[in-house]
Amino acid sequence: MDNQNYAGLKIRFVAALIDLGIMIPTVYLPLSLIYGGEYWEGEQALHGFWDLFLGYVLPFIATIFFWLKYLGTPGKMITKLKVVDAETGNKLTVIQALGRYFGYFLAALPCFIGLIWIGLDERKQGWHDKLAKTLVIRKAEKG
Repeated sequence: MDNQNYAGLKIRFVAALIDLGIMIPTVYLPLSLIYGGEYWEGEQALHGFWDLFLGYVLPFIATIFFWLKYLGTPGKMITKLKVVDAETGNKLTVIQALGRYFGYFLAALPCFIGLIWIGLDERKQGWHDKLAKTLVIRKAEKG
């Protein structure tokens, strides 16, 4: 997939901020209501079923679903970006989506260098993109 309009670091960061703006109230407002102030004040890593489900399982399922069904999360859709297979430009496979999701953790571990790499790479791929063989491109404008 050459000659594509690859999405750079800035627009992808904006998309991530939009996703956070959606996820924070969706996840943490219910958790605050369920667990009260102790959710924020305690040193406990996991507070129970709802913390596990809303804080980890739901974001995982939602992210994979949006990548597979709509080629991007709501933030990417709003910013007119799409996540595609790097070789064909087609939708991701389930394996690619899973690899990309877990690749984010690897990319973030060493001081986010694997995400910052997007700004340095010729095809604007972060480590998670390289691992999963994906690209984030700007949708072609109609007309």
